[in-house]
Amino acid sequence: MKFDTILEQNSKVLVTYFVLCYNLFKHISNANRGKGVDVMRYIISGKNIDVTESLKTAVYEKIGKLERYFTPDTEIHVTLSVEKERQKIEVTIPVKGSIIRAEETSNDMYVSIDLVEEIIERQLRKYKNKLTNHKQASINFNKSFIEDDFAEDDGIKIVKTKRFAIKPMDAEEACVQMELLGHNFYVFRNANTDEVNVVYKRKGNTYGLIEPEY
Repeated sequence: MKFDTILEQNSKVLVTYFVLCYNLFKHISNANRGKGVDVMRYIISGKNIDVTESLKTAVYEKIGKLERYFTPDTEIHVTLSVEKERQKIEVTIPVKGSIIRAEETSNDMYVSIDLVEEIIERQLRKYKNKLTNHKQASINFNKSFIEDDFAEDDGIKIVKTKRFAIKPMDAEEACVQMELLGHNFYVFRNANTDEVNVVYKRKGNTYGLIEPEY
């Protein structure tokens, strides 16, 4: 048998071997998702969409790039939803003392998944010092991320402070006041709970209510 023929056959065997190894690693890695085995714990849900294995794999592979920033005990909540032609992904990562959240919408869910990972990565790099500047940062963030020195963008600049009296009222009245002022949100003291709440406009002529949680 000629040397070239032997080399070609061995090359094909090696390629097949590496492909099998990669697929096995990928299968084991995906099987461990959500079980706290060296990866973040994924909680994936869907609204008006069937969350297929293909979509889950796309989430694991793309959002999984963020695992280099977090510890395995960190939970990542992923919600996939479809409304008309809008395919949206929402990602929420609760960390000690804060919540990291991003969403992205496109006409293709796989595109949305790709884009949202980039948004979260930019957030992590931009606000790294603020996120890790406390003693318990190691609970959620990898040591390498805490110690890395990223070039931080310009800090948050508050250029205006506004004070006003908070009148007790119910949520419906607060929505009316918001509309009369032409604002997109309105801060008020809830007459039923005596807590500070916020109402805000949502799409479709609907409203949202934000209540504190202690």
